[in-house]
Amino acid sequence: MINNTYIPPVVKNLLIINGIFFAAKYILSGVDLDYLLGAFYFDSPFFRVWQFLTYMFMHGNFMHILFNMFALFTFGGILESRWGVKRFINFYLITGLGAVALQMAVQAYEVHHITGAFTGAMQDISVNNGYITGRPALAHLTQDQFETLLGIYGAPMVGASGAIFGLLVAFGMLYPNAELFIMFIPVPVKAKYIIPVYILLELSMGVAKIPGDSVAHYAHLGGALLGFILVKLWKDKDNNRFYRYYE
Repeated sequence: MINNTYIPPVVKNLLIINGIFFAAKYILSGVDLDYLLGAFYFDSPFFRVWQFLTYMFMHGNFMHILFNMFALFTFGGILESRWGVKRFINFYLITGLGAVALQMAVQAYEVHHITGAFTGAMQDISVNNGYITGRPALAHLTQDQFETLLGIYGAPMVGASGAIFGLLVAFGMLYPNAELFIMFIPVPVKAKYIIPVYILLELSMGVAKIPGDSVAHYAHLGGALLGFILVKLWKDKDNNRFYRYYE
Protein backbone atom coordinates (compact mmCIF):
# COMPACT_ATOMS: atom_id res chain seq x y z
CA MET A 1 0.00 0.00 0.00
CA ILE A 2 1.28 3.47 -0.94
CA ASN A 3 1.49 5.98 1.89
CA ASN A 4 1.18 9.47 0.46
CA THR A 5 1.38 11.32 3.80
CA TYR A 6 5.18 11.35 3.66
CA ILE A 7 6.63 14.12 1.46
CA PRO A 8 9.99 13.07 -0.02
CA PRO A 9 12.78 15.68 -0.18
CA VAL A 10 12.63 16.83 -3.82
CA VAL A 11 8.86 17.26 -3.80
CA LYS A 12 9.06 19.08 -0.45
CA ASN A 13 11.70 21.48 -1.76
CA LEU A 14 9.82 22.06 -5.00
CA LEU A 15 6.71 22.95 -3.02
CA ILE A 16 8.72 25.39 -0.91
CA ILE A 17 10.50 26.99 -3.88
CA ASN A 18 7.27 27.45 -5.83
CA GLY A 19 5.70 29.01 -2.75
CA ILE A 20 8.62 31.42 -2.34
CA PHE A 21 8.47 32.49 -5.99
CA PHE A 22 4.73 33.02 -5.79
CA ALA A 23 5.03 35.13 -2.63
CA ALA A 24 7.87 37.13 -4.19
CA LYS A 25 5.55 38.25 -7.01
CA TYR A 26 3.50 40.21 -4.51
CA ILE A 27 6.22 41.19 -2.05
CA LEU A 28 8.48 42.64 -4.76
CA SER A 29 5.73 44.76 -6.24
CA GLY A 30 8.20 47.03 -8.00
CA VAL A 31 9.62 44.17 -10.09
CA ASP A 32 7.55 42.32 -12.68
CA LEU A 33 8.88 38.84 -12.03
CA ASP A 34 6.62 37.28 -14.67
CA TYR A 35 8.49 39.25 -17.33
CA LEU A 36 11.88 38.57 -15.77
CA LEU A 37 11.43 34.85 -15.05
CA GLY A 38 8.58 33.70 -17.30
CA ALA A 39 9.45 32.05 -20.63
CA PHE A 40 9.31 34.20 -23.77
CA TYR A 41 9.62 33.33 -27.45
CA PHE A 42 13.32 33.28 -28.34
CA ASP A 43 13.01 36.30 -30.67
CA SER A 44 11.23 38.44 -28.09
CA PRO A 45 13.20 41.32 -26.56
CA PHE A 46 12.10 39.96 -23.16
CA PHE A 47 13.71 36.55 -23.71
CA ARG A 48 16.51 35.50 -21.35
CA VAL A 49 18.20 32.11 -21.36
CA TRP A 50 17.51 31.42 -17.69
CA GLN A 51 13.77 31.54 -18.40
CA PHE A 52 13.91 27.93 -19.66
CA LEU A 53 14.27 26.96 -16.01
CA THR A 54 12.73 29.76 -13.98
CA TYR A 55 9.36 29.76 -15.76
CA MET A 56 8.56 26.45 -14.00
CA PHE A 57 8.49 28.20 -10.63
CA MET A 58 6.24 31.12 -11.59
CA HIS A 59 2.44 30.97 -11.53
CA GLY A 60 -0.24 33.32 -12.74
CA ASN A 61 -2.62 33.24 -9.78
CA PHE A 62 -3.52 31.36 -6.61
CA MET A 63 -5.69 28.71 -8.29
CA HIS A 64 -2.92 28.05 -10.82
CA ILE A 65 -0.31 27.29 -8.18
CA LEU A 66 -2.83 25.48 -5.96
CA PHE A 67 -3.77 22.90 -8.59
CA ASN A 68 -0.17 22.40 -9.74
CA MET A 69 1.19 21.97 -6.23
CA PHE A 70 -1.64 19.63 -5.26
CA ALA A 71 -0.77 17.44 -8.27
CA LEU A 72 2.94 17.64 -7.43
CA PHE A 73 2.24 16.53 -3.87
CA THR A 74 -0.20 13.78 -4.91
CA PHE A 75 1.65 12.19 -7.83
CA GLY A 76 5.19 13.48 -7.35
CA GLY A 77 5.53 12.04 -3.86
CA ILE A 78 4.65 8.55 -5.11
CA LEU A 79 6.99 8.77 -8.08
CA GLU A 80 9.93 10.16 -6.10
CA SER A 81 9.51 7.40 -3.51
CA ARG A 82 9.64 4.89 -6.36
CA TRP A 83 12.46 6.39 -8.43
CA GLY A 84 14.65 8.08 -5.87
CA VAL A 85 15.92 11.66 -5.71
CA LYS A 86 18.19 11.75 -8.76
CA ARG A 87 15.83 10.12 -11.23
CA PHE A 88 12.84 12.12 -10.05
CA ILE A 89 14.51 15.52 -10.30
CA ASN A 90 15.90 14.61 -13.74
CA PHE A 91 12.41 13.63 -14.84
CA TYR A 92 10.84 16.82 -13.49
CA LEU A 93 13.37 19.14 -15.11
CA ILE A 94 13.48 17.30 -18.45
CA THR A 95 9.69 17.31 -18.80
CA GLY A 96 9.61 20.99 -17.85
CA LEU A 97 12.20 21.76 -20.52
CA GLY A 98 10.32 19.62 -23.04
CA ALA A 99 7.20 21.63 -22.30
CA VAL A 100 8.75 25.00 -23.09
CA ALA A 101 10.56 23.55 -26.12
CA LEU A 102 7.34 22.31 -27.75
CA GLN A 103 5.49 25.52 -26.92
CA MET A 104 8.30 27.57 -28.48
CA ALA A 105 8.35 25.33 -31.55
CA VAL A 106 4.62 25.88 -32.05
CA GLN A 107 5.13 29.62 -31.62
CA ALA A 108 7.90 29.54 -34.22
CA TYR A 109 5.57 27.74 -36.62
CA GLU A 110 2.87 30.36 -36.07
CA VAL A 111 5.31 33.24 -36.59
CA HIS A 112 6.64 31.66 -39.78
CA HIS A 113 3.14 30.94 -41.03
CA ILE A 114 2.20 34.61 -40.64
CA THR A 115 5.43 36.32 -41.72
CA GLY A 116 7.47 33.74 -43.63
CA ALA A 117 10.32 33.97 -41.10
CA PHE A 118 11.03 32.89 -37.54
CA THR A 119 12.40 36.25 -36.38
CA GLY A 120 11.84 39.96 -36.80
CA ALA A 121 8.04 39.84 -36.77
CA MET A 122 7.45 42.58 -34.18
CA GLN A 123 9.10 45.91 -33.41
CA ASP A 124 9.04 48.26 -30.44
CA ILE A 125 7.49 45.74 -28.04
CA SER A 126 6.85 47.23 -24.63
CA VAL A 127 4.62 46.77 -21.60
CA ASN A 128 2.88 49.68 -19.93
CA ASN A 129 0.65 49.12 -16.90
CA GLY A 130 0.10 45.51 -17.90
CA TYR A 131 -0.77 46.33 -21.53
CA ILE A 132 1.44 44.99 -24.32
CA THR A 133 2.11 47.33 -27.22
CA GLY A 134 4.17 47.00 -30.38
CA ARG A 135 4.01 47.23 -34.15
CA PRO A 136 4.40 44.50 -36.76
CA ALA A 137 7.37 44.45 -39.10
CA LEU A 138 5.03 43.63 -42.00
CA ALA A 139 2.14 45.76 -43.17
CA HIS A 140 -1.35 44.53 -44.08
CA LEU A 141 -1.66 41.93 -41.36
CA THR A 142 -5.14 41.05 -40.19
CA GLN A 143 -6.14 41.96 -36.65
CA ASP A 144 -6.04 38.30 -35.64
CA GLN A 145 -2.53 37.88 -37.05
CA PHE A 146 -1.34 41.01 -35.27
CA GLU A 147 -2.81 39.88 -31.95
CA THR A 148 -1.25 36.43 -32.38
CA LEU A 149 2.20 37.94 -32.92
CA LEU A 150 1.73 40.39 -30.07
CA GLY A 151 0.83 37.53 -27.73
CA ILE A 152 3.78 35.41 -28.82
CA TYR A 153 6.33 38.22 -28.46
CA GLY A 154 4.89 39.99 -25.45
CA ALA A 155 3.23 37.43 -23.14
CA PRO A 156 5.32 35.14 -20.90
CA MET A 157 4.56 31.50 -20.24
CA VAL A 158 4.57 30.62 -16.55
CA GLY A 159 3.81 27.58 -14.44
CA ALA A 160 4.91 24.06 -13.59
CA SER A 161 2.07 22.53 -15.62
CA GLY A 162 4.36 21.00 -18.26
CA ALA A 163 6.31 19.05 -15.65
CA ILE A 164 3.06 18.21 -13.85
CA PHE A 165 1.65 16.69 -17.04
CA GLY A 166 4.83 14.62 -17.27
CA LEU A 167 4.14 13.34 -13.75
CA LEU A 168 0.53 12.53 -14.65
CA VAL A 169 1.58 10.51 -17.66
CA ALA A 170 4.26 8.68 -15.67
CA PHE A 171 1.76 7.83 -12.94
CA GLY A 172 -0.75 6.58 -15.49
CA MET A 173 1.86 4.36 -17.15
CA LEU A 174 3.28 2.93 -13.94
CA TYR A 175 0.04 2.66 -11.96
CA PRO A 176 -2.62 2.19 -14.66
CA ASN A 177 -5.16 0.61 -12.34
CA ALA A 178 -4.89 3.20 -9.57
CA GLU A 179 -8.32 4.72 -8.97
CA LEU A 180 -8.55 8.51 -8.97
CA PHE A 181 -11.34 10.76 -7.81
CA ILE A 182 -12.02 13.44 -10.41
CA MET A 183 -13.96 16.65 -9.80
CA PHE A 184 -17.63 16.37 -10.81
CA ILE A 185 -17.35 12.58 -11.33
CA PRO A 186 -19.00 10.79 -8.38
CA VAL A 187 -17.11 7.50 -8.79
CA PRO A 188 -13.35 6.74 -8.95
CA VAL A 189 -11.84 6.33 -12.41
CA LYS A 190 -8.74 4.27 -13.21
CA ALA A 191 -5.67 6.28 -14.22
CA LYS A 192 -5.33 4.40 -17.52
CA TYR A 193 -8.68 5.83 -18.61
CA ILE A 194 -8.77 9.36 -17.26
CA ILE A 195 -5.21 10.49 -18.06
CA PRO A 196 -5.33 9.68 -21.83
CA VAL A 197 -8.68 11.49 -22.04
CA TYR A 198 -7.11 14.51 -20.33
CA ILE A 199 -4.21 14.50 -22.82
CA LEU A 200 -6.59 14.29 -25.79
CA LEU A 201 -8.59 17.19 -24.35
CA GLU A 202 -5.44 19.30 -24.15
CA LEU A 203 -4.58 18.41 -27.75
CA SER A 204 -8.03 19.35 -29.00
CA MET A 205 -7.99 22.66 -27.14
CA GLY A 206 -4.53 23.46 -28.46
CA VAL A 207 -5.61 22.79 -32.06
CA ALA A 208 -8.93 24.63 -31.65
CA LYS A 209 -7.27 27.87 -30.45
CA ILE A 210 -10.34 29.10 -28.60
CA PRO A 211 -10.47 32.92 -28.42
CA GLY A 212 -9.51 34.20 -24.97
CA ASP A 213 -7.83 30.92 -24.00
CA SER A 214 -4.43 31.88 -22.56
CA VAL A 215 -3.42 28.35 -21.48
CA ALA A 216 -0.24 26.98 -23.09
CA HIS A 217 -1.77 23.66 -24.13
CA TYR A 218 1.24 22.63 -26.22
CA ALA A 219 3.49 23.09 -23.22
CA HIS A 220 1.30 20.59 -21.37
CA LEU A 221 1.58 18.21 -24.31
CA GLY A 222 5.37 18.69 -24.45
CA GLY A 223 5.69 17.69 -20.81
CA ALA A 224 3.38 14.72 -21.36
CA LEU A 225 5.34 13.57 -24.42
CA LEU A 226 8.72 13.76 -22.67
CA GLY A 227 7.21 11.99 -19.66
CA PHE A 228 5.99 9.16 -21.88
CA ILE A 229 9.36 8.81 -23.60
CA LEU A 230 11.34 8.80 -20.35
CA VAL A 231 9.14 6.21 -18.67
CA LYS A 232 9.37 3.95 -21.73
CA LEU A 233 13.16 4.28 -21.82
CA TRP A 234 13.61 3.71 -18.10
CA LYS A 235 11.08 0.90 -17.87
CA ASP A 236 12.64 -0.96 -20.78
CA LYS A 237 16.12 -0.45 -19.33
CA ASP A 238 15.56 -1.63 -15.76
CA ASN A 239 12.02 -2.98 -15.64
CA ASN A 240 13.00 -5.58 -13.06
CA ARG A 241 13.64 -2.84 -10.49
CA PHE A 242 10.14 -1.33 -10.70
CA TYR A 243 7.58 -2.06 -8.04
CA ARG A 244 4.20 -3.50 -8.90
CA TYR A 245 1.74 -1.38 -6.95
CA TYR A 246 -1.65 -1.28 -8.70
CA GLU A 247 -0.30 -3.09 -11.77
